Amino acid sequence: MIRIAFFETKDYDKASFAQYEKEGETEFRFLETKLTEVTADLAKDCDAVCVFVNDNVNAAVIDKLCEYGVKIIALRCAGFNNVDVRHAYGKIHVVRVPAYSPYAVAEHTMALLLTSIRRIHKAYIRTRDFNFSLNGMTGFDLHGKTVGVVGTGRIGRVFIDICRGFGMNVIAYDAYPAADSGIDYVTLDELFERSDIISLHCPLTDETHHMVNAEAIEKMKKGVVILNTSRGALIDADALLDGIRARKVGAACLDVYEEEAELFFEDRSGHILNDERLARLISMPNVIVTSHQAFLTNEALSNIAETTMNNIRSYFDNDGICDNELCYRDGKIDTLKKDRRERCF
Repeated sequence: MIRIAFFETKDYDKASFAQYEKEGETEFRFLETKLTEVTADLAKDCDAVCVFVNDNVNAAVIDKLCEYGVKIIALRCAGFNNVDVRHAYGKIHVVRVPAYSPYAVAEHTMALLLTSIRRIHKAYIRTRDFNFSLNGMTGFDLHGKTVGVVGTGRIGRVFIDICRGFGMNVIAYDAYPAADSGIDYVTLDELFERSDIISLHCPLTDETHHMVNAEAIEKMKKGVVILNTSRGALIDADALLDGIRARKVGAACLDVYEEEAELFFEDRSGHILNDERLARLISMPNVIVTSHQAFLTNEALSNIAETTMNNIRSYFDNDGICDNELCYRDGKIDTLKKDRRERCF
C-alpha cells in the first residue's frame, strides 16, 4: 500500500488523480493546506507527498518528512524553485513533471497578449453595460512586431511557433541555446533593446531572479509589453510599477507574482488585500493579472496526474530508480529524464 499526501489541492486536482487511487494499492490523502514546517505533520504515516508551486519544501520541511518516513516528494509541476533539492539529496527523492502541456501555457500567454493589446477585457465589460463606444479601444497589429522570448524550452518554442503564425519577428535569449532550431538568438541586452513585446519562459534560478529590473526596463523600448507566465520573481515588481508609471512599459500581462503564495488559488474577494504592490498592479489600466492559471487545461491536468503517478510508482517498483528525478550532484541539479539504471543515491 502506497500512502500519498497531496498538499494544496483543489477540486480539479482531486478529479484528475481520482482514477489512480486503487483499493489495496494506493491511498490518497487530499489536503487543501499548503505544505509548510507546521503542516508537515499531516504527512505522518505517508510514503510520499505530492506538492505544487507554492508549497514550501525547505530544509526544515524535508527533515520533518524524513523523520516521518516519507520517501519521495513528487512535484506536480515543472518548476522546483520552492524545493531545497540540495538539502534533499541523500535524504529523500524529488521528482517533477517536466512537460505536461507546453501548449496550455503558450496559448494562455498569447491569450493575455491579445486581450491586452486589443482591449478585449474592457470591451467585455462595456458591452455588458450596453456601452458600444470604441473610444480608448485602439490597439496595434502583432504582424511585423518583434517579440523577444526569454527561455526556449518546450513552452518557449511553442510560443515562438504561435508568434510566427501571427507574422511576428522572433528573437530569443537562452543561456543554453537549442542547437539547429532555426531560432535567432541574441544577447539578453539586445533582446531588451529590440523587442516590442517580451515574454518570459525561463525557470527561476539565482541567475534569473529579478532579471527584469530597473536597469533592464531602462534598456527597453518605450511602450514595451511584458508577459510573464513562468515565475513571479523573474520580475522586480517595484521596478515594473515604476516603469508603468513612467510610461516606459506600455502593458504588463502577469500570470504569476513574486508574493503569490498566500493569495493565488484562493478566493480573497471578501478580504482587504494586504499586498499593496499587487493592489497597485491590478489597479493599473494596462495591467492584466491572472491567478497562475496558464497550466489549467483538461489535457494538462490529465498529463500531470499520469506523470506524477508514474514517477511515484517508478520509485516503489524499481528499487528507487525514478523517472524525472531532480538529482543534485557535483554542485548542480540534473533535470533530464533518462533511462536510469541506478539510483540517484
